[in-house]
Amino acid sequence: MSRTDPRITWGELPLQVRDGVERLLGDSVIDAVSQSGGFSPGSADRVLLASGRRAFIKAASVDTNHVTVKLHRAEAAITGALPPQLPAPELLGMYDDGTWVALILTDVAGHHPQEPWIASDLAAVLDALADMEHIEVPSGLELPRYEEALSEDFKGWERLIAKPSESVRPWASARLELLAAMAARGTSASAGRSLVHGDLRADNILLTESGPVLVDWPWACVGALWVDALGVLASAKTFDHTFNAETWLARHRVFTGVSDGDVNDVLAGLAGYFADMSRRPAPPGMPSLRDFQALQGDAVLTWLAQRMA
Repeated sequence: MSRTDPRITWGELPLQVRDGVERLLGDSVIDAVSQSGGFSPGSADRVLLASGRRAFIKAASVDTNHVTVKLHRAEAAITGALPPQLPAPELLGMYDDGTWVALILTDVAGHHPQEPWIASDLAAVLDALADMEHIEVPSGLELPRYEEALSEDFKGWERLIAKPSESVRPWASARLELLAAMAARGTSASAGRSLVHGDLRADNILLTESGPVLVDWPWACVGALWVDALGVLASAKTFDHTFNAETWLARHRVFTGVSDGDVNDVLAGLAGYFADMSRRPAPPGMPSLRDFQALQGDAVLTWLAQRMA
């Protein structure tokens, strides 16, 4: 199954968008390489400038998907205010004409973790998340609390109770009320005081010689970092059902002090979110997203069922 949706390229962007970006850069783009991965219907290009500098540019139009444009604007506001010690790209500028929005970011010389994940990549990412616990959230960066951001997402089982779906697996169908209650507790379990990414999986991570860099920050929140780390384990589980996530839960410092009950509750929230979202029509320009969410939901639910057996 495809894990990506078709992208437009730098050369296919309207001339006024390309001109606007080059004015902000004070330089001209002489080469652009489109990047795969993710589900945005916009562009994503690593570009070489006439001066020899490099940058990363991504753009989207409200005519294709207005939500993506909204997320680009949110990402610009957040990325521009992130603390410099955070492993994230730097915002160099934003073009916004009301229809098209383009972000200009520092180019990260790295690669996504391979899937299935390998142990060294996973250890590096979890280590980076654990180290982020000591990074203070800037006072001027107004972010939602993680528990607030997840309050609707984690109501997936409640929506499935109100409007049942034949796509829900029998194990879950027999436990809908229980799973809904667990997911509600999972929302509370995500509370914390750390800066969290909020949407962490392989295509939002670049591995570099100096360590992992986390990209795409429109969902940033203040909450519990271990929930981000659990999402990484769920990502690993999605493409390798034999992956032993329990070993990492038991041994890695990012999960220190986290109870089995909290892990189960957050997994219940994630599984309900994916189960509910996967039955909806595909968003404009993102034809493979729902299939991917169904795959994630099956992986998380299987893991949860094993933990509760």
